[in-house]
Amino acid sequence: MMTYSHDFIPFSIKNQPEGRVIQAVLEAALQAVDPRRAVEQYLQRIGQTLTVAGQGYSLAEYRRVFLVGVGKASVAMAQAVAAILGDSLYKGVIITKNLPEEMPSELGRVEVCRGSHPIPTEESLRSTQRVLDLLEEVEPADLVLCVFSGGGSPLLTRPVQGASLKEIQQLTSELLTCGATIQEMNAIRKHLDQVKGGKLLKAVHGARVITLILSDVIGNPLEIVASGPTVPDPSTFADALRVIQKFDLESRVPVSIQSILQKGVDGHLEETLKPGDPVFNRTQTVLVGSNYQAAQAAAAEASAHGLQALLLTTYLRGEARQTGDMLAALARQIEATNQPLARPACIIAGGETTVTLRGNGRGGRNQEVALGAVEGMAGLKNTCLVTLATDGEDGPTDAAGALVSGSTLRRAQGMGLDALDYLRRNDAYHFFEQIGDLLKTGPTGTNVNDLNFIFAL
Repeated sequence: MMTYSHDFIPFSIKNQPEGRVIQAVLEAALQAVDPRRAVEQYLQRIGQTLTVAGQGYSLAEYRRVFLVGVGKASVAMAQAVAAILGDSLYKGVIITKNLPEEMPSELGRVEVCRGSHPIPTEESLRSTQRVLDLLEEVEPADLVLCVFSGGGSPLLTRPVQGASLKEIQQLTSELLTCGATIQEMNAIRKHLDQVKGGKLLKAVHGARVITLILSDVIGNPLEIVASGPTVPDPSTFADALRVIQKFDLESRVPVSIQSILQKGVDGHLEETLKPGDPVFNRTQTVLVGSNYQAAQAAAAEASAHGLQALLLTTYLRGEARQTGDMLAALARQIEATNQPLARPACIIAGGETTVTLRGNGRGGRNQEVALGAVEGMAGLKNTCLVTLATDGEDGPTDAAGALVSGSTLRRAQGMGLDALDYLRRNDAYHFFEQIGDLLKTGPTGTNVNDLNFIFAL
């Protein structure tokens, strides 16, 4: 099952009763989207019958079964698939960000490769080539089972002709810092890549394809997760080009990239595979886990500990610092009016915010949400905001998020730390590191977006 640090609650509340409750709620959320459990809920085998979300497949009808996996949760997902298929699994290749310290025994027939995230590198290209080499062996009489999870877009990368890796890296860096949503980023990625936007299906030679998806995207649009290698893509070259224009990136994105997108708009390049394409008649796609499932489990655990629980939304989005200010306002509303819940209470909001970089500090969107809440939370009694990246990796840091309480501002000021200055510099990591309120779970092995918790105890 999924592994992570079980001692990740900050020292300031670790040994207090509320610390144990908070840890239990967060752990329940993570365990609910354990990748192995998620796969096992939808994939079963009895004899020679493989059942996928209620649809049966006779393994005797297929010559061989291949496995392809991409994403931060792909190792655990592939482990579950391999255990269920047993000797029926011929071979496989998966690409992940963090290789396990000890390779699961179930993956003896599966090659595990590394890729880079959030910006692709030569390692991503090499690993993608290993996937394509595997699919070269596939024939129409075979079955290909795919497991995709969040973080897959930069791991599975094969730029279209005319776009170099260096140019894709420059483009990705600009998109990561301008405030673009994952939908906007992936609209561009899919139109500059040979395996995204359904195009991986071109490499399976007409074989039957089953895809299991662990979603890290608000609303679970399956074409966005890992840029949808095996699902229809409704976005267009025109959509991709509009993102460049929306964020005024014309002067910062390579001209060659813009030229490719314009050629696509003009009809000179082939589009991604669209809904209704006959190739999808031989595919089945199943959502096996999401942010909503994690949030529901957290709410149930909070209720079990005697808290009133409210799942506010799993569609939280917007600028991270402004989201933090809004969540602090909600915490203050509880203090003032017992609305929307009276104490003891736990309010849960899932989704994914964005960060527009203004400074050169260190952090991630969850840490910035927390930093944006510091002033608004000041002085609140027995109340805290906890932010959590479910993959355990918030931005390019070793933290999953942070904790803010009514005493955070006072403690920071006592150390000579100016929260607003750190916010201006996008330096949430060093702010919370100094006051000891970072959450460090380590890589969790799952990835279903972000969760924010208001605890009013």
